[in-house]
Amino acid sequence: MNGRARVLAAGLVVLVTAGLGGCGAGAAGAAAVSGGSAGHATASADSVRAAAPTPASAVTPTPASAVTPTSASAVIPTSASAVTPTSSSAVTPTSTSSARPTASSSPAPTPSTSTATPTASAATRHRAEFPVVTQEQQNRLYAEVRLAGMTLEQKIASLFMVHVGGPDPAATRAYLAANGIAGVLLLGDNVPGGTDQTAAYTEALRAGTPGSGGSDGLGTLVAIDEEGGIVARLQADTYPSAETLKTEPVAATTDAFRQRAALLDATGMSVNIGVVADVTGDPSSFIYERALGTDAGSASERVAAAVEAEQGAVFSTLKHFPGHGAASGDSHSSVPTTDLPLDTWRAEDAPPFAAGIDAGAELVMFGHLVYSSVDAAPASLSRPWHDILRDELGFEGVAVTDDLLMLEASGVPAYADRTANAIAAIGAGNDILLYNTTVDVPQLVASVAGAVRAGQLPAETVDEAALRTLELRRELWLEQNPVAAS
Repeated sequence: MNGRARVLAAGLVVLVTAGLGGCGAGAAGAAAVSGGSAGHATASADSVRAAAPTPASAVTPTPASAVTPTSASAVIPTSASAVTPTSSSAVTPTSTSSARPTASSSPAPTPSTSTATPTASAATRHRAEFPVVTQEQQNRLYAEVRLAGMTLEQKIASLFMVHVGGPDPAATRAYLAANGIAGVLLLGDNVPGGTDQTAAYTEALRAGTPGSGGSDGLGTLVAIDEEGGIVARLQADTYPSAETLKTEPVAATTDAFRQRAALLDATGMSVNIGVVADVTGDPSSFIYERALGTDAGSASERVAAAVEAEQGAVFSTLKHFPGHGAASGDSHSSVPTTDLPLDTWRAEDAPPFAAGIDAGAELVMFGHLVYSSVDAAPASLSRPWHDILRDELGFEGVAVTDDLLMLEASGVPAYADRTANAIAAIGAGNDILLYNTTVDVPQLVASVAGAVRAGQLPAETVDEAALRTLELRRELWLEQNPVAAS
Protein backbone atom coordinates (compact mmCIF):
# COMPACT_ATOMS: atom_id res chain seq x y z
CA MET A 1 0.00 0.00 0.00
CA ASN A 2 1.31 3.43 -0.86
CA GLY A 3 1.44 6.32 1.61
CA ARG A 4 -1.78 7.92 0.40
CA ALA A 5 -3.68 4.67 0.80
CA ARG A 6 -2.39 4.29 4.39
CA VAL A 7 -3.43 7.82 5.28
CA LEU A 8 -6.88 7.40 3.76
CA ALA A 9 -7.33 4.03 5.45
CA ALA A 10 -6.41 5.52 8.82
CA GLY A 11 -8.77 8.44 8.22
CA LEU A 12 -11.61 6.07 7.40
CA VAL A 13 -11.11 4.16 10.64
CA VAL A 14 -11.01 7.35 12.71
CA LEU A 15 -14.16 8.78 11.15
CA VAL A 16 -16.09 5.53 11.32
CA THR A 17 -15.04 5.10 14.96
CA ALA A 18 -15.97 8.69 15.81
CA GLY A 19 -19.29 8.50 14.02
CA LEU A 20 -20.38 5.19 15.55
CA GLY A 21 -18.83 5.78 18.95
CA GLY A 22 -17.00 2.71 20.20
CA CYS A 23 -14.25 0.19 19.74
CA GLY A 24 -16.62 -2.16 17.96
CA ALA A 25 -17.32 0.50 15.34
CA GLY A 26 -13.63 1.10 14.96
CA ALA A 27 -13.08 -2.57 14.31
CA ALA A 28 -15.87 -2.51 11.75
CA GLY A 29 -14.24 0.44 10.07
CA ALA A 30 -10.91 -1.38 9.96
CA ALA A 31 -12.62 -4.41 8.51
CA ALA A 32 -14.28 -2.26 5.87
CA VAL A 33 -10.98 -1.46 4.27
CA SER A 34 -9.66 -5.00 4.26
CA GLY A 35 -10.07 -7.29 1.32
CA GLY A 36 -8.25 -9.18 -1.34
CA SER A 37 -8.58 -8.17 -4.97
CA ALA A 38 -6.22 -6.33 -7.28
CA GLY A 39 -6.29 -2.63 -6.61
CA HIS A 40 -7.82 -3.12 -3.15
CA ALA A 41 -5.95 -1.10 -0.55
CA THR A 42 -5.77 -2.80 2.87
CA ALA A 43 -5.23 -0.80 6.04
CA SER A 44 -2.25 -2.13 8.00
CA ALA A 45 -2.50 -2.98 11.67
CA ASP A 46 -0.06 -0.17 12.47
CA SER A 47 -2.17 2.42 10.67
CA VAL A 48 -5.33 1.21 12.40
CA ARG A 49 -3.68 1.32 15.83
CA ALA A 50 -2.28 4.78 15.15
CA ALA A 51 -5.67 6.09 14.03
CA ALA A 52 -7.92 4.57 16.68
CA PRO A 53 -8.62 6.68 19.78
CA THR A 54 -7.57 5.28 23.19
CA PRO A 55 -10.57 4.08 25.20
CA ALA A 56 -11.31 6.22 28.24
CA SER A 57 -10.94 3.21 30.52
CA ALA A 58 -7.37 2.73 29.37
CA VAL A 59 -6.23 6.23 30.32
CA THR A 60 -4.30 6.35 33.63
CA PRO A 61 -4.71 9.74 35.32
CA THR A 62 -1.51 11.54 36.16
CA PRO A 63 -1.14 12.10 39.92
CA ALA A 64 -1.64 15.71 40.93
CA SER A 65 1.80 15.79 42.46
CA ALA A 66 3.29 14.99 39.09
CA VAL A 67 1.77 18.03 37.43
CA THR A 68 4.15 20.95 37.73
CA PRO A 69 2.67 24.16 36.36
CA THR A 70 4.99 27.04 35.69
CA SER A 71 3.07 29.47 37.87
CA ALA A 72 0.40 29.60 40.47
CA SER A 73 -1.95 31.21 38.01
CA ALA A 74 -1.86 28.07 35.95
CA VAL A 75 -3.78 26.07 38.54
CA ILE A 76 -5.24 28.47 41.15
CA PRO A 77 -8.06 30.82 40.14
CA THR A 78 -7.30 34.45 40.82
CA SER A 79 -10.85 35.44 41.68
CA ALA A 80 -13.76 34.03 43.59
CA SER A 81 -15.80 33.85 40.40
CA ALA A 82 -13.43 31.28 39.07
CA VAL A 83 -14.32 28.77 41.76
CA THR A 84 -17.93 29.62 42.52
CA PRO A 85 -20.32 27.12 40.86
CA THR A 86 -23.00 28.70 38.68
CA SER A 87 -25.80 26.22 39.45
CA SER A 88 -27.57 25.16 42.63
CA SER A 89 -26.65 21.54 41.99
CA ALA A 90 -22.96 22.25 42.46
CA VAL A 91 -21.23 22.29 45.87
CA THR A 92 -21.20 25.89 47.19
CA PRO A 93 -18.49 26.75 49.71
CA THR A 94 -19.78 28.49 52.86
CA SER A 95 -16.79 30.71 53.35
CA THR A 96 -13.69 31.80 51.61
CA SER A 97 -11.67 29.58 53.88
CA SER A 98 -13.50 26.51 52.62
CA ALA A 99 -12.75 27.37 49.07
CA ARG A 100 -9.00 27.04 49.57
CA PRO A 101 -7.59 24.83 52.37
CA THR A 102 -5.31 26.43 55.00
CA ALA A 103 -3.31 25.14 58.00
CA SER A 104 -5.94 26.39 60.46
CA SER A 105 -8.90 24.81 58.69
CA SER A 106 -7.40 21.38 58.00
CA PRO A 107 -4.62 19.22 59.42
CA ALA A 108 -3.57 18.46 55.85
CA PRO A 109 -0.45 20.25 54.64
CA THR A 110 -1.00 23.37 52.61
CA PRO A 111 -0.67 22.53 48.90
CA SER A 112 2.17 24.29 47.21
CA THR A 113 1.70 26.38 44.13
CA SER A 114 3.20 23.51 42.11
CA THR A 115 0.30 21.16 42.96
CA ALA A 116 -2.61 20.96 40.49
CA THR A 117 -5.98 21.69 42.04
CA PRO A 118 -8.94 20.32 40.02
CA THR A 119 -11.66 22.89 39.49
CA ALA A 120 -14.44 20.66 38.13
CA SER A 121 -16.19 17.76 39.81
CA ALA A 122 -16.73 14.42 38.09
CA ALA A 123 -20.40 15.28 37.84
CA THR A 124 -19.70 18.25 35.62
CA ARG A 125 -17.33 16.49 33.24
CA HIS A 126 -18.69 15.21 29.92
CA ARG A 127 -17.35 13.47 26.87
CA ALA A 128 -16.47 15.43 23.76
CA GLU A 129 -19.08 15.14 21.04
CA PHE A 130 -17.88 13.61 17.80
CA PRO A 131 -19.35 14.53 14.41
CA VAL A 132 -21.79 12.04 12.92
CA VAL A 133 -20.35 10.30 9.87
CA THR A 134 -23.12 9.58 7.37
CA GLN A 135 -23.27 6.41 5.32
CA GLU A 136 -22.65 8.49 2.21
CA GLN A 137 -19.47 9.91 3.75
CA GLN A 138 -18.32 6.44 4.77
CA ASN A 139 -18.91 5.19 1.22
CA ARG A 140 -16.86 8.03 -0.19
CA LEU A 141 -13.99 7.46 2.23
CA TYR A 142 -14.03 3.77 1.36
CA ALA A 143 -13.99 4.59 -2.34
CA GLU A 144 -11.07 6.98 -1.84
CA VAL A 145 -9.08 4.26 -0.11
CA ARG A 146 -9.78 1.83 -2.92
CA LEU A 147 -8.93 4.42 -5.54
CA ALA A 148 -5.61 5.22 -3.88
CA GLY A 149 -4.57 1.59 -4.18
CA MET A 150 -5.41 1.22 -7.88
CA THR A 151 -3.12 1.57 -10.85
CA LEU A 152 -4.03 3.91 -13.70
CA GLU A 153 -5.06 0.93 -15.82
CA GLN A 154 -7.28 -0.46 -13.09
CA LYS A 155 -8.99 2.90 -12.68
CA ILE A 156 -9.70 3.11 -16.40
CA ALA A 157 -10.97 -0.47 -16.60
CA SER A 158 -13.39 0.29 -13.75
CA LEU A 159 -15.20 2.75 -16.05
CA PHE A 160 -16.44 0.11 -18.52
CA MET A 161 -19.83 -1.62 -18.70
CA VAL A 162 -20.12 -4.26 -21.43
CA HIS A 163 -22.67 -6.69 -22.77
CA VAL A 164 -21.49 -10.30 -22.96
CA GLY A 165 -23.84 -12.31 -25.15
CA GLY A 166 -25.59 -15.56 -24.35
CA PRO A 167 -27.43 -17.19 -21.43
CA ASP A 168 -24.35 -18.89 -19.95
CA PRO A 169 -23.19 -16.91 -16.91
CA ALA A 170 -19.78 -18.60 -17.02
CA ALA A 171 -18.78 -16.57 -20.08
CA THR A 172 -19.82 -13.34 -18.39
CA ARG A 173 -18.02 -14.28 -15.18
CA ALA A 174 -14.85 -14.96 -17.11
CA TYR A 175 -15.07 -11.63 -18.93
CA LEU A 176 -15.61 -9.75 -15.68
CA ALA A 177 -12.73 -11.48 -13.94
CA ALA A 178 -10.35 -10.93 -16.85
CA ASN A 179 -11.09 -7.23 -17.33
CA GLY A 180 -11.93 -5.71 -13.94
CA ILE A 181 -14.83 -3.66 -15.30
CA ALA A 182 -17.63 -1.93 -13.38
CA GLY A 183 -20.44 -4.13 -14.59
CA VAL A 184 -22.40 -5.75 -17.37
CA LEU A 185 -25.41 -4.86 -19.49
CA LEU A 186 -27.94 -7.65 -19.89
CA LEU A 187 -30.02 -7.92 -23.03
CA GLY A 188 -32.64 -10.38 -24.20
CA ASP A 189 -30.11 -13.00 -25.26
CA ASN A 190 -28.88 -13.27 -21.66
CA VAL A 191 -32.32 -13.90 -20.20
CA PRO A 192 -34.40 -15.80 -22.78
CA GLY A 193 -36.20 -17.83 -20.11
CA GLY A 194 -38.55 -16.85 -17.37
CA THR A 195 -37.99 -15.27 -14.00
CA ASP A 196 -36.29 -18.34 -12.54
CA GLN A 197 -33.71 -18.51 -15.34
CA THR A 198 -32.97 -14.81 -15.03
CA ALA A 199 -32.54 -14.99 -11.25
CA ALA A 200 -30.27 -18.03 -11.60
CA TYR A 201 -28.15 -16.19 -14.17
CA THR A 202 -27.59 -13.12 -12.00
CA GLU A 203 -27.04 -15.22 -8.87
CA ALA A 204 -24.33 -17.17 -10.70
CA LEU A 205 -22.68 -13.88 -11.62
CA ARG A 206 -22.70 -12.66 -8.05
CA ALA A 207 -21.52 -15.91 -6.54
CA GLY A 208 -18.76 -16.59 -9.02
CA THR A 209 -17.22 -13.21 -9.78
CA PRO A 210 -14.77 -11.36 -7.51
CA GLY A 211 -16.32 -8.07 -6.51
CA SER A 212 -19.86 -9.15 -7.34
CA GLY A 213 -21.20 -9.34 -3.82
CA GLY A 214 -18.74 -11.41 -1.82
CA SER A 215 -16.01 -10.22 0.52
CA ASP A 216 -14.44 -7.81 -1.96
CA GLY A 217 -16.42 -4.81 -0.74
CA LEU A 218 -17.61 -3.64 -4.18
CA GLY A 219 -20.63 -4.87 -6.08
CA THR A 220 -20.68 -5.53 -9.81
CA LEU A 221 -23.34 -3.44 -11.54
CA VAL A 222 -25.84 -5.61 -13.41
CA ALA A 223 -27.80 -3.31 -15.70
CA ILE A 224 -30.77 -3.79 -17.97
CA ASP A 225 -32.86 -1.36 -19.99
CA GLU A 226 -36.33 -2.29 -18.87
CA GLU A 227 -38.68 0.49 -19.93
CA GLY A 228 -41.59 -1.80 -20.62
CA GLY A 229 -43.52 -1.96 -23.87
CA ILE A 230 -41.29 -2.10 -26.92
CA VAL A 231 -38.13 -1.98 -24.77
CA ALA A 232 -38.50 -4.90 -22.38
CA ARG A 233 -35.95 -7.70 -21.93
CA LEU A 234 -37.83 -9.76 -19.35
CA GLN A 235 -40.75 -11.91 -20.43
CA ALA A 236 -42.49 -11.36 -17.12
CA ASP A 237 -42.65 -7.60 -17.64
CA THR A 238 -46.23 -7.18 -18.76
CA TYR A 239 -46.75 -3.94 -16.86
CA PRO A 240 -47.93 -0.76 -18.57
CA SER A 241 -45.35 1.27 -20.47
CA ALA A 242 -45.01 4.92 -21.47
CA GLU A 243 -47.19 4.34 -24.52
CA THR A 244 -50.27 4.22 -22.27
CA LEU A 245 -48.96 5.77 -19.06
CA LYS A 246 -48.60 9.20 -20.66
CA THR A 247 -52.39 9.45 -20.92
CA GLU A 248 -53.22 7.97 -17.52
CA PRO A 249 -53.05 9.53 -14.03
CA VAL A 250 -49.58 9.83 -12.52
CA ALA A 251 -50.49 7.15 -9.98
CA ALA A 252 -50.57 4.62 -12.82
CA THR A 253 -46.90 5.35 -13.55
CA THR A 254 -46.06 4.83 -9.89
CA ASP A 255 -47.84 1.46 -9.84
CA ALA A 256 -46.29 0.23 -13.08
CA PHE A 257 -42.73 1.15 -12.14
CA ARG A 258 -43.09 -0.16 -8.60
CA GLN A 259 -44.06 -3.54 -9.97
CA ARG A 260 -41.34 -3.40 -12.61
CA ALA A 261 -38.73 -2.50 -9.99
CA ALA A 262 -39.85 -5.39 -7.79
CA LEU A 263 -39.41 -7.75 -10.74
CA LEU A 264 -35.93 -6.41 -11.43
CA ASP A 265 -34.97 -6.72 -7.79
CA ALA A 266 -36.27 -10.29 -7.63
CA THR A 267 -34.29 -11.27 -10.71
CA GLY A 268 -31.00 -9.78 -9.47
CA MET A 269 -30.75 -6.55 -11.43
CA SER A 270 -29.10 -3.56 -9.79
CA VAL A 271 -29.44 -0.83 -12.44
CA ASN A 272 -32.45 -0.06 -14.61
CA ILE A 273 -31.64 2.06 -17.63
CA GLY A 274 -35.34 2.47 -18.07
CA VAL A 275 -36.69 5.92 -17.21
CA VAL A 276 -37.13 7.89 -20.43
CA ALA A 277 -37.03 11.61 -19.63
CA ASP A 278 -37.28 12.75 -23.25
CA VAL A 279 -40.20 14.99 -24.18
CA THR A 280 -42.12 15.10 -27.44
CA GLY A 281 -45.68 15.63 -28.55
CA ASP A 282 -44.91 14.53 -32.12
CA PRO A 283 -46.31 11.06 -32.83
CA SER A 284 -43.87 10.67 -35.73
CA SER A 285 -40.85 11.12 -33.45
CA PHE A 286 -38.49 8.19 -32.95
CA ILE A 287 -38.89 8.49 -29.20
CA TYR A 288 -42.64 9.29 -28.96
CA GLU A 289 -43.84 5.81 -27.98
CA ARG A 290 -41.23 5.64 -25.21
CA ALA A 291 -41.63 9.15 -23.75
CA LEU A 292 -43.58 9.47 -20.50
CA GLY A 293 -45.07 12.84 -21.41
CA THR A 294 -45.92 15.07 -24.34
CA ASP A 295 -44.87 18.29 -22.61
CA ALA A 296 -42.47 19.33 -19.88
CA GLY A 297 -45.07 19.32 -17.12
CA SER A 298 -46.68 15.93 -17.77
CA ALA A 299 -43.32 14.28 -18.46
CA SER A 300 -41.78 15.70 -15.28
CA GLU A 301 -44.54 14.32 -13.06
CA ARG A 302 -44.28 10.82 -14.52
CA VAL A 303 -40.47 10.73 -14.60
CA ALA A 304 -40.37 11.68 -10.92
CA ALA A 305 -43.01 9.05 -10.13
CA ALA A 306 -41.05 6.35 -11.98
CA VAL A 307 -37.82 7.16 -10.16
CA GLU A 308 -39.49 7.31 -6.75
CA ALA A 309 -41.12 3.94 -7.42
CA GLU A 310 -37.75 2.34 -8.15
CA GLN A 311 -35.99 3.68 -5.05
CA GLY A 312 -34.75 0.91 -2.77
CA ALA A 313 -35.15 -1.77 -5.45
CA VAL A 314 -32.78 -0.75 -8.26
CA PHE A 315 -30.65 2.24 -9.21
CA SER A 316 -32.59 4.48 -11.61
CA THR A 317 -31.19 5.87 -14.85
CA LEU A 318 -32.62 8.87 -16.69
CA LYS A 319 -32.19 8.97 -20.46
CA HIS A 320 -31.34 10.34 -23.04
CA PHE A 321 -29.81 13.59 -21.78
CA PRO A 322 -30.16 16.37 -22.91
CA GLY A 323 -33.30 15.05 -24.59
CA HIS A 324 -34.16 13.13 -27.75
CA GLY A 325 -37.44 14.91 -28.35
CA ALA A 326 -35.97 18.06 -29.91
CA ALA A 327 -33.44 16.14 -32.01
CA SER A 328 -35.17 14.21 -34.77
CA GLY A 329 -33.73 10.96 -36.08
CA ASP A 330 -32.67 7.60 -34.65
CA SER A 331 -29.40 7.79 -32.73
CA HIS A 332 -28.79 4.08 -33.32
CA SER A 333 -27.81 4.83 -36.89
CA SER A 334 -27.24 8.59 -37.04
CA VAL A 335 -26.36 11.59 -34.91
CA PRO A 336 -29.64 13.51 -34.50
CA THR A 337 -29.07 17.27 -34.53
CA THR A 338 -31.04 20.33 -33.49
CA ASP A 339 -30.34 24.06 -33.33
CA LEU A 340 -32.73 24.53 -30.40
CA PRO A 341 -31.59 27.53 -28.29
CA LEU A 342 -30.31 26.71 -24.82
CA ASP A 343 -32.97 28.84 -23.12
CA THR A 344 -35.68 26.95 -24.96
CA TRP A 345 -34.10 23.68 -23.90
CA ARG A 346 -34.12 24.86 -20.28
CA ALA A 347 -37.85 25.53 -20.49
CA GLU A 348 -39.01 22.56 -22.57
CA ASP A 349 -36.57 19.65 -22.25
CA ALA A 350 -34.67 20.10 -19.00
CA PRO A 351 -37.59 19.87 -16.50
CA PRO A 352 -38.12 16.08 -16.66
CA PHE A 353 -34.42 15.48 -16.05
CA ALA A 354 -34.43 17.94 -13.17
CA ALA A 355 -37.50 16.23 -11.71
CA GLY A 356 -35.88 12.81 -11.98
CA ILE A 357 -32.69 14.06 -10.33
CA ASP A 358 -34.67 15.62 -7.49
CA ALA A 359 -36.53 12.32 -7.06
CA GLY A 360 -33.21 10.53 -6.48
CA ALA A 361 -32.02 9.09 -9.81
CA GLU A 362 -28.55 7.64 -9.34
CA LEU A 363 -27.48 7.67 -12.99
CA VAL A 364 -28.04 9.80 -16.09
CA MET A 365 -27.41 8.46 -19.58
CA PHE A 366 -26.06 10.82 -22.24
CA GLY A 367 -27.47 10.55 -25.73
CA HIS A 368 -25.53 10.82 -28.97
CA LEU A 369 -27.39 14.03 -29.77
CA VAL A 370 -26.05 17.33 -31.10
CA TYR A 371 -27.49 20.60 -29.82
CA SER A 372 -25.51 22.95 -32.00
CA SER A 373 -26.36 26.01 -29.90
CA VAL A 374 -24.29 24.47 -27.09
CA ASP A 375 -21.65 22.28 -28.74
CA ALA A 376 -20.88 20.83 -32.16
CA ALA A 377 -20.05 17.48 -30.54
CA PRO A 378 -22.68 14.96 -29.46
CA ALA A 379 -23.74 15.45 -25.84
CA SER A 380 -22.16 12.11 -24.95
CA LEU A 381 -18.76 13.57 -25.91
CA SER A 382 -19.46 17.15 -24.80
CA ARG A 383 -17.89 18.75 -21.72
CA PRO A 384 -20.30 21.73 -21.86
CA TRP A 385 -23.30 19.41 -21.60
CA HIS A 386 -21.79 17.52 -18.68
CA ASP A 387 -21.14 20.84 -16.95
CA ILE A 388 -24.76 21.87 -17.49
CA LEU A 389 -25.98 18.60 -15.97
CA ARG A 390 -23.87 19.01 -12.86
CA ASP A 391 -23.78 22.79 -12.44
CA GLU A 392 -27.32 23.75 -13.49
CA LEU A 393 -29.30 20.62 -12.64
CA GLY A 394 -27.20 19.73 -9.59
CA PHE A 395 -26.59 16.10 -10.53
CA GLU A 396 -23.94 14.42 -8.36
CA GLY A 397 -24.37 10.81 -9.44
CA VAL A 398 -22.93 8.63 -12.20
CA ALA A 399 -22.96 9.76 -15.83
CA VAL A 400 -23.08 6.93 -18.37
CA THR A 401 -22.88 7.06 -22.15
CA ASP A 402 -25.41 5.50 -24.41
CA ASP A 403 -23.92 2.55 -26.28
CA LEU A 404 -20.71 3.97 -27.76
CA LEU A 405 -20.83 1.53 -30.66
CA MET A 406 -23.83 3.49 -31.93
CA LEU A 407 -21.50 6.39 -32.70
CA GLU A 408 -19.40 4.12 -34.87
CA ALA A 409 -22.55 2.96 -36.67
CA SER A 410 -23.67 6.54 -37.33
CA GLY A 411 -21.59 6.79 -40.50
CA VAL A 412 -20.00 10.05 -39.33
CA PRO A 413 -16.24 9.76 -40.03
CA ALA A 414 -15.33 11.80 -36.94
CA TYR A 415 -16.78 9.07 -34.73
CA ALA A 416 -15.49 6.00 -36.52
CA ASP A 417 -12.52 5.49 -34.20
CA ARG A 418 -13.44 3.44 -31.13
CA THR A 419 -10.40 4.48 -29.13
CA ALA A 420 -10.85 8.18 -29.87
CA ASN A 421 -14.50 7.95 -28.82
CA ALA A 422 -13.55 6.33 -25.49
CA ILE A 423 -10.95 9.00 -24.72
CA ALA A 424 -13.37 11.78 -25.67
CA ALA A 425 -16.17 10.24 -23.58
CA ILE A 426 -14.04 10.17 -20.44
CA GLY A 427 -12.69 13.64 -21.14
CA ALA A 428 -16.23 14.97 -21.47
CA GLY A 429 -17.06 13.78 -17.97
CA ASN A 430 -18.66 10.35 -18.30
CA ASP A 431 -18.12 7.92 -15.45
CA ILE A 432 -19.17 4.74 -17.29
CA LEU A 433 -18.62 3.85 -20.94
CA LEU A 434 -21.34 1.52 -22.21
CA TYR A 435 -20.88 -1.07 -24.98
CA ASN A 436 -23.68 -3.39 -26.10
CA THR A 437 -21.28 -6.10 -27.22
CA THR A 438 -17.93 -7.38 -26.07
CA VAL A 439 -14.96 -5.15 -26.86
CA ASP A 440 -11.21 -5.50 -26.35
CA VAL A 441 -11.07 -3.83 -22.94
CA PRO A 442 -7.29 -4.22 -22.41
CA GLN A 443 -6.58 -2.51 -25.74
CA LEU A 444 -8.94 0.36 -24.97
CA VAL A 445 -7.55 0.71 -21.45
CA ALA A 446 -3.99 0.86 -22.78
CA SER A 447 -4.94 3.54 -25.30
CA VAL A 448 -6.70 5.66 -22.69
CA ALA A 449 -3.76 5.26 -20.30
CA GLY A 450 -1.46 6.37 -23.10
CA ALA A 451 -3.56 9.49 -23.58
CA VAL A 452 -3.29 10.25 -19.86
CA ARG A 453 0.47 9.82 -19.83
CA ALA A 454 0.80 11.95 -22.95
CA GLY A 455 -1.14 14.78 -21.30
CA GLN A 456 -4.13 14.48 -23.65
CA LEU A 457 -6.48 13.42 -20.85
CA PRO A 458 -6.12 14.72 -17.27
CA ALA A 459 -5.45 12.01 -14.69
CA GLU A 460 -7.78 13.90 -12.34
CA THR A 461 -10.65 13.35 -14.77
CA VAL A 462 -10.10 9.59 -14.64
CA ASP A 463 -9.91 9.70 -10.84
CA GLU A 464 -13.16 11.65 -10.55
CA ALA A 465 -14.99 9.19 -12.78
CA ALA A 466 -13.58 6.14 -11.03
CA LEU A 467 -14.41 7.56 -7.60
CA ARG A 468 -18.08 8.13 -8.47
CA THR A 469 -18.36 4.63 -9.91
CA LEU A 470 -16.66 3.08 -6.89
CA GLU A 471 -19.04 4.91 -4.56
CA LEU A 472 -22.05 3.50 -6.42
CA ARG A 473 -20.58 0.00 -6.36
CA ARG A 474 -19.87 0.32 -2.63
CA GLU A 475 -23.48 1.31 -2.02
CA LEU A 476 -24.60 -1.73 -4.00
CA TRP A 477 -22.32 -4.06 -2.03
CA LEU A 478 -23.66 -2.81 1.29
CA GLU A 479 -27.21 -3.42 0.07
CA GLN A 480 -26.24 -6.94 -0.95
CA ASN A 481 -24.47 -7.54 2.37
CA PRO A 482 -26.75 -6.02 5.03
CA VAL A 483 -24.91 -7.73 7.90
CA ALA A 484 -21.70 -5.93 6.95
CA ALA A 485 -23.61 -2.68 6.56
CA SER A 486 -24.96 -2.91 10.10
